[in-house]
Amino acid sequence: MADDLQAAPEGADNDSFHEECGVFGVWNVPDAAAVTALGLHALQHRGQESAGMVAYDGEKFHSHRGLGSVGDNFGDQKVIDRLPGRIAIGHNRYATTGETALRNVQPLYADFEFGGFAVAHNGNLTNANLLRRTLVRRGCLFQSTTDSEVFIQLIAISLYSTVVDRLIDALKQVIGAWSLVALSNEAMMGIRDPLGVRPLILGRIGSEGTGGWVLASETCALDIVGADFVRDVEPGEIVVINDKGVESIRPFARKAERFCVFEYIYFARPSSLMEGTSVYEARKRIGRELAIESSVDADLVVPVPDSGVPAAIGYSSQSGIPFELGIIRNQYIGRTFIEPTEHIRLLGVKLKHSANRPILKDKRVILVDDSIVRGTTSKKIVEMVRLAGAREVHLRISSPPTTHSCFYGIDTPERSQLLASSHSVDQMADLIGVDSLAFVSIDGLYRALGKPGRDDAQPFYCDACLTGDYPIPLPDQADNADRQMSLLAEIR
Repeated sequence: MADDLQAAPEGADNDSFHEECGVFGVWNVPDAAAVTALGLHALQHRGQESAGMVAYDGEKFHSHRGLGSVGDNFGDQKVIDRLPGRIAIGHNRYATTGETALRNVQPLYADFEFGGFAVAHNGNLTNANLLRRTLVRRGCLFQSTTDSEVFIQLIAISLYSTVVDRLIDALKQVIGAWSLVALSNEAMMGIRDPLGVRPLILGRIGSEGTGGWVLASETCALDIVGADFVRDVEPGEIVVINDKGVESIRPFARKAERFCVFEYIYFARPSSLMEGTSVYEARKRIGRELAIESSVDADLVVPVPDSGVPAAIGYSSQSGIPFELGIIRNQYIGRTFIEPTEHIRLLGVKLKHSANRPILKDKRVILVDDSIVRGTTSKKIVEMVRLAGAREVHLRISSPPTTHSCFYGIDTPERSQLLASSHSVDQMADLIGVDSLAFVSIDGLYRALGKPGRDDAQPFYCDACLTGDYPIPLPDQADNADRQMSLLAEIR
């Protein structure tokens, strides 16, 4: 057992979960590239490493991809002008597989015998390495290191004649979590994996009969472009959008849904609806459950900005303890610089947060945050609050302890680096330096989301990072080829 908090590698911000990716697409919309850029802006929280777009003008495909934010890549009108047409798809990336390099920026594009094809992927394939080795042996030439290119290569070797049939053929060979927005000469397609782990929604823009269609990771992207929410793309569904309208195809057998529970806890934007549920209201309800389960005498409830705010509001409402902004977030920090020394790295939290000393001085403070990963950031925030004069600091977390890594599209440290995987709650409290520490229970989390509790036989959400219950096989994590093949057979 470690006797101190794990330090993140130099130059890395590894003491947090990192968002997966954001996808967006429009069909039959004037200035499609400009609209797509706005949609990607709304989804910027889902990935900040790179952004890309592929537009189609009815004859040719046009592409622009680059490292950096949406504004870095599409803030210049000249770039938008080079992406003509009424159809476009886009992608924000945070790398969960593959290095941060231009060749991995999505959407990925390829020319096939049937025409052009582009794909933007949110999620992670758990048999990508196994498939990649097989495809390379067959002579496929990979141009990137991202797992998303597996879709392109499988479509390329498929013997089916239509784009949709080739896509289905590819989907039936991959394992993992995926929400895809794809584009061909004839249609835009939105696809979710059979368990619906990653989100994808369908929207309508413009007047009925003459307007166009939108696909997006979250409803907040509809709001920014003035589109109306139609429905969620259902687990295992392919929606095919063309000039005739929207067609629904269901090539997979129905399975029990396992939507990612961390969308409610942390990833999604608070203004979004997820599976019909307000993310903001869900986070407040989690905070209320947390107050019911782990009350403590205190003077203030203080959120760790920004993701801890709704849960702190809920905690305050339930407990009757006043809510205050005792920590102020620097809204202009952007990405932190490369931090070359341990000393500078320890000061890094002050670039993002500062203590509101007049509020905290001589107070018993309840800090509310969304999760603890390595614990290093929590420790620094607690130290900052104590230096501001807080008399007591009690830390409350709006998720159960994170004990396992995610393999479905969320970038998490290895399990050995997760503090809760090797420490009890009391041990974590001692290491972080708080007077008390409590997490919402797994049943409390489910109650906050409208369930009676977690049904171990058939849980409604994917909560593998909290329970170790992985709903999708992990062939690339298996120890031997026999185990890989048995896992493949399991889902066929």
